Amino acid sequence: MIQKLTALEGLQKLDVEIAELDRSGAEYPKRLSTLEAQLEGTRSLVDAELLKLSELEKSKKSKEEELGAAKDRVKKWEARLTEQRTTREYQALAREVDIAKKQNVTLQEEIVELAQAIELQRLAVEEKEAAHKASAGGLLDEAASIRKAQAELDGRKAALAEKRAAQARSCDAALLRRYENIKRKRPTVIAAVKDGTCVGCRMRIPPQMANELRHNGNLETCPSCGRMIYSIEAWERLTSPAPA
Repeated sequence: MIQKLTALEGLQKLDVEIAELDRSGAEYPKRLSTLEAQLEGTRSLVDAELLKLSELEKSKKSKEEELGAAKDRVKKWEARLTEQRTTREYQALAREVDIAKKQNVTLQEEIVELAQAIELQRLAVEEKEAAHKASAGGLLDEAASIRKAQAELDGRKAALAEKRAAQARSCDAALLRRYENIKRKRPTVIAAVKDGTCVGCRMRIPPQMANELRHNGNLETCPSCGRMIYSIEAWERLTSPAPA
């Protein structure tokens, strides 16, 4: 039984190490997700300013096309002034030309305003891009550091998993099945009984069970937590070297 218990103790030691690695790396995915969200947030600020710039440029281009078409109309109408047969027709067309020219002046003013707005918006884009680059550098460095740590942790877990598989093969098959069933519910499976108390759950076990554990050195089941329990006194007695 001592050999069987020793094998299970070795298995539990490896499981505790693996669980500790899982705990230590539990924050890595969350932190990476946070960093990615921060990067996306600063990038979205740049994209928003770029969208404003694009809309201003489209508006300016549309106004310029509208002005070009309007100027062409004015030229045609001015050419037709000399073709008018009556004073009324001439005056009516001249009014249209005058109105169109005034509208063209308004369009030119709007285009100038848009050009100024575009220059200001380009500065806003540059500022956001500079801020994004400044923050992204640190965020990307931290993300790279986390990924490196995650890779190292995964390597250590893989090595421990190999050791665990080898250790499990050295365990008694029936006890291993008991161990794996309990492990699904408890972080630790095997617990010592000291002074009649299960070290795993800190609950006292029945006196008769405590006496049997001390005398036979077997593995029993804690009635409170369901762990596999053994007596420290029996363990020490059975593992102590025989007197010379």
